[in-house]
Amino acid sequence: MAMIVQKISISVIPILLAVILHEVSHGWVADRLGDSTARYSGRLTLNPAAHIDLFGTIILPLVLLLTTRGRFIFGYAKPVPINPYNLRHPRRDMIWVSLSGILTNLALAAVSAMLFRIVASASPGSWSLIATPLVMMLWESVRINIILAVFNAIPIPPLDGSRVLAHLLPPEQAAVFSKLEPYGFIIILLLVFTGIIDFIWPIIRFFMVLLLGPYMI
Repeated sequence: MAMIVQKISISVIPILLAVILHEVSHGWVADRLGDSTARYSGRLTLNPAAHIDLFGTIILPLVLLLTTRGRFIFGYAKPVPINPYNLRHPRRDMIWVSLSGILTNLALAAVSAMLFRIVASASPGSWSLIATPLVMMLWESVRINIILAVFNAIPIPPLDGSRVLAHLLPPEQAAVFSKLEPYGFIIILLLVFTGIIDFIWPIIRFFMVLLLGPYMI
């Protein structure tokens, strides 16, 4: 039980940052490409109150944390509203809007890994009470952001990978593919709880080794 409490305490801030910046990046890129819906909706903010989804940001990560014993954590914030018809080049621009979340999580993982290396290689001395939880939190940030990036790249609605694929497919095939959306969340849960999702772990480990190198365990 103590281990679960510790896992939750060091995961809360990394999860919040990961999912909030993921959504803000969608809105920011859309805003730059012509759609200001997210900005006018007050979603281009780091204020957690504007983004937290009771199920996706709190309940789902906790359930996954408990049921997978901390091995797999996933969550999401409230989707940022985007109107593709406001984009200057809707099909092309929606690809960049969709990729922005994945790229943001990879960037956060890289920054967290850099900070982890700096703190882990320093001699903590009298500030070990701060350094130890900070190192654990940065490690968790690397892991969470890589998981979110890789998981979101899977082409299953409503994940970002499905948005990219839908806008790469010809319109007729894209319309057929979009019919999966009502069942997407059920498919995702089945992948998680049947263990089929394990195919992503070699990819996640590759990025972990790439970013953490000798600090990878």
